[in-house]
Amino acid sequence: MTESSANKSANGEVCQHAINGIKPRKNGFVKNNYLHQQQKPKYCYPEEKVHHIACNGGLYSRLFNESFEETPMLVAVLTYMGYGILTIFGYLRDFLRQWKIEKCHIAREREEQKDFVPLYQDFENFYTRNLYMRIRDSWNRPICSVPGAKMDLVERVSHDYNWTFEYTGKVLKDVINLGSYNYLGFAENSGVCADAAAEVTRKYGVGVGSTRQEMGNLDRHEDLEKLVAKFLGVESAMAFGMGFATNSMNIPALVGKGCLILSDELNHASLVLGARLSRSTIRVFKHNNIQSLEKLLRDAIVHGQPRTHRPWKKILIVVEGIYSMEGSIVRLPEIIALKKKYKAYLYLDEAHSIGALGPNGRGVVNYFGLDPRDVDVMMGTFTKSFGSAGGYIGGKKELIDYLCTHSHSAVYATSMSPPVVEQIIASMKCIMGEDGTTIGRERIQQLAENTTYFRRRLQEMGFIIYGNADSPVVPMMLYMPAKIGAFGREMLKRNIGVVVVGFPATPIIESRARFCISAAHTKEMLDMALNMISEVGDLLHVKYSRHRILPSLDRSFDGETTYEENED
Repeated sequence: MTESSANKSANGEVCQHAINGIKPRKNGFVKNNYLHQQQKPKYCYPEEKVHHIACNGGLYSRLFNESFEETPMLVAVLTYMGYGILTIFGYLRDFLRQWKIEKCHIAREREEQKDFVPLYQDFENFYTRNLYMRIRDSWNRPICSVPGAKMDLVERVSHDYNWTFEYTGKVLKDVINLGSYNYLGFAENSGVCADAAAEVTRKYGVGVGSTRQEMGNLDRHEDLEKLVAKFLGVESAMAFGMGFATNSMNIPALVGKGCLILSDELNHASLVLGARLSRSTIRVFKHNNIQSLEKLLRDAIVHGQPRTHRPWKKILIVVEGIYSMEGSIVRLPEIIALKKKYKAYLYLDEAHSIGALGPNGRGVVNYFGLDPRDVDVMMGTFTKSFGSAGGYIGGKKELIDYLCTHSHSAVYATSMSPPVVEQIIASMKCIMGEDGTTIGRERIQQLAENTTYFRRRLQEMGFIIYGNADSPVVPMMLYMPAKIGAFGREMLKRNIGVVVVGFPATPIIESRARFCISAAHTKEMLDMALNMISEVGDLLHVKYSRHRILPSLDRSFDGETTYEENED
């Protein structure tokens, strides 16, 4: 169970009000967290459902609503049993393969190399051989169209239980796309952005063939970085050709031996890799838990480095704007307050939040109405809301000048492709309104409305939904391993494309379907998808929630949601 507890902020108290919900169990809590500015009496009521109201003196200027309902005990037991049964049968099948009774499809060491260090660790590949292969058809499906609100999928079949696939030559047309990070709908092959990218391709070509420091620095690269800095509200910015490398190659340039990284436990793999490559000391705090972070900060200040107890050269807090598996939003106002209190640095990854949050689409900083100068390193990607590729880092001019000469991603990587750059520029100008239209603002508003509507309807149906009410990433819990593949297949039969996620990307009992909402989705598309999701949910019995939101008119959440207790 991922815990998102309310925390005591740097300048205020947290008080818990429990009303009308589900009694906390041993294996987690049902939590709806409401954080807002107005003062509340500091009383605690011993009810069942836990609501958190932070009386924090104005850190939050808007309602902050997150919920993580606990895993039902019976479901958790059955999930563990399911994995246990699969493991037992996995060992049985490995025994049959060893004795040549069952054909072995996996890569194996040659007999003459048995005395060498093995390339394939048997135990590490056990999950892949015996569990992942059973549901492998749920991933890596090839598409043959623009990944917009609808897409076309290439049909494939397997005759050997997903070890290999054959293409039938058929195409599944107009599949509703609930899996792509196309938050603002800019992944399209027509319109202003596509036309601008095509025009730049004719002028500059597709490839650059050099690094920025040699012959690959185009005027459009300079224009992009100036526009990004203006969009973020920072002094300077720098663009990179790959979002993953923006984290993994720049964090080692910013911190090193003798530095301390405080990382959220659910940070993306690129942040984890960058932290490990930096050779810094890494300490992990509980997800979005300000008390856990403050304890680590206090201990770091008091005790210093291990053995020598010298002060840390730097303390870097690393968080994300929207966490892509949980759908939660970082508690940025409280983290900034802690960062200032303990004189630490803050690295904010806005890969999923930039463009998708805030009244102006400028990310989680804009969402909370904060000053961008309070974030030392602002990182984000162009692969999601902008419908392109690459990443950026924004901040003070001294920071960007330093990265220009010390970042491996800047020094050694080939420059961004001109049409990719132009797609970003065109979409960003659209969001900012510099194209002379209101299309960008309308898409931001449409995404917010679609997100609220989709989340509320799923909760009304009885599904367990994780994350923040304003997050376009919507995790829906499936739990049991057999239901991971079944849900993806049944949805595809109904012409709905979804992403299902299981262990090790999630905790072993928290398998889920992850929906990504887009401004390009119409209400008719969402209604059709929701009806199919409800149908499949009844078929697979995944409506686990023990409290349901009472159906209401199509309106946004206002913090006064009514719940109905389900005694089952």
